Amino acid sequence: MATRKTMTTAFRCTECGWTTAKWVGRCGECQQWGTVVEQGAATGIVTSVTAIAPARRATPITSIDTSEAPRRTSGVGEFDRVLGGGVVPGAAILLSGEPGVGKSTLLLEVASRSAGAGQTVLYVSAEESLGQVRLRAERTGALHDRLFLASETDLATVLGHIDEVRPDLLIVDSVQTVSSSLTDGVAGHPSQVREVASTLIRIAKERDLPVIIVGHVTKDGSIAGPRILEHLVDVVCHFEGDRQTSLRFVRALKNRFGATDEVGCFDMTGDGIAEVPDPSALFLGHGSREAGTCVTIALEGRRALPVEVQALTIPTGAPNPRRIVSGVDGARVAMILAVLEKRARVKVSDLDVYVSTVGGVRLTEPAADLAIALAVASAVFDHPNPSGLAAIGELSLAGEIRAVTQHEQRRVEAGRVGYRSILDTSSKDLRTALADLGRLHRPAPGDEPGF
Repeated sequence: MATRKTMTTAFRCTECGWTTAKWVGRCGECQQWGTVVEQGAATGIVTSVTAIAPARRATPITSIDTSEAPRRTSGVGEFDRVLGGGVVPGAAILLSGEPGVGKSTLLLEVASRSAGAGQTVLYVSAEESLGQVRLRAERTGALHDRLFLASETDLATVLGHIDEVRPDLLIVDSVQTVSSSLTDGVAGHPSQVREVASTLIRIAKERDLPVIIVGHVTKDGSIAGPRILEHLVDVVCHFEGDRQTSLRFVRALKNRFGATDEVGCFDMTGDGIAEVPDPSALFLGHGSREAGTCVTIALEGRRALPVEVQALTIPTGAPNPRRIVSGVDGARVAMILAVLEKRARVKVSDLDVYVSTVGGVRLTEPAADLAIALAVASAVFDHPNPSGLAAIGELSLAGEIRAVTQHEQRRVEAGRVGYRSILDTSSKDLRTALADLGRLHRPAPGDEPGF
């Protein structure tokens, strides 16, 4: 029988699982410092593996049933949208987000509505006491007799609650605060996080019990704990939002049961969290025509949303005019201002320029270039853009207006919310677009207005 010698010592990264024959201070795979630890000696002789007859034979791919796994609604339509239509039995879902963004509030709402749909829900809070969770539930109206609460930090005790309650949905808040006595280290240590998550996922698969696990994030916004945690779960969702606004988004970063380009919109209020099925009105002004405004159609996942861009220009005598932005990329705005001045002859080099979006939404795609340029030009000329105008297009350094992705979907959404005039690639370049609006250049003192 064939035999082989084993490596006497192995070192393994606790973050990503990378192995090496000797100790190093920095992981060669994930580049993290201090995560490579010794796995212990493993001496002796290991015999070769013997083949075992499989219990089920391999199946031709053409004969496999393609019907979707049965899904159960969470009771929150926007959350179901992100999950691909509902919660799949046995699915392990990881929800991450910054502290205070509203993860616990969202999951308490999910737990309450799932209980209202006839499911038994077990909510395990390892960070708050039962009284604190009850107070939040009273404030948000999330009380239900089929919703069970437990405040535990020991994994074995959590498993005992699962055996006693036999829930249809399990929520653990959070995985970094639960520990197992079978693994060394305190709660939150990579080995503890891996052990707790692996055990919960095993229970989910064995009992067809959907499990939602809350995960903390690091300073740079990535999920805390070992990277293998994201590989173990079926769905990774990220809950994000600006604390200065009430708008919140849930995005699927990984989804084995659906698409990853869906976005759920929520509104955080003092009474809890509310779904926003049609968030179009959140990103628009009050409808009055003002100079320095223009509407574009942005994509959030599969959703096309009208977003109003606002610009303000002020003459300045400073050698370096100010460029202040909010909700848009500052480097992108600087490029658009250069194209405006060079290609369209709109002089902005002696003006302080302020550009912002309405509603706290952040525009990162180049489809908003044309709207930003028209908003700035409108502010420079102190003349509002035509009513019912939406601008969609990317600007090149040559001043050309380029087509963007999902253009037809954006046009349909613009028409649905009342924007009948669409300025896009129908205009060859920025100068032509400004000429279509009746303005070519910023008039010098004593010249005729450029309208």
